[in-house]
Amino acid sequence: MTVLVGYVPSALGEAVLGAAVEQARFRDEPVLVVNTSRGDAYVDPRFAQDHDLERVRRELTGLGVRHSVRQLVRGRDAAEEIVELAESEDVSLVVIGIRQRTPVGKLIMGSTAQEILLGARCPVLAVKIDGV
Repeated sequence: MTVLVGYVPSALGEAVLGAAVEQARFRDEPVLVVNTSRGDAYVDPRFAQDHDLERVRRELTGLGVRHSVRQLVRGRDAAEEIVELAESEDVSLVVIGIRQRTPVGKLIMGSTAQEILLGARCPVLAVKIDGV
């Protein structure tokens, strides 16, 4: 089994990664770090740069956590990618970040976190931080 973490290069992403590491240690399982983008925009702040992912790899290696890192650009939403990986990779837990959004914002743009919570067949741990 594996702990899957949806990672974005931000303070929330770091909190999510930390929660995933805690869960992986508790469960004695590896961590699968996933960063994704549909690839339909010139700039996507959620898409990690090479140096971001290399730092994540160094951090997890330094902590002694078994891990793998995947970055996907296949024209699909992050929720679709994460739910599919959770099913195909024998994932015991998905760890995601959530942030405060207005009801109108949710209506217009949807909620990736909501899609993952409803679509994943395994437990999902939702992490949030103050001010986000």
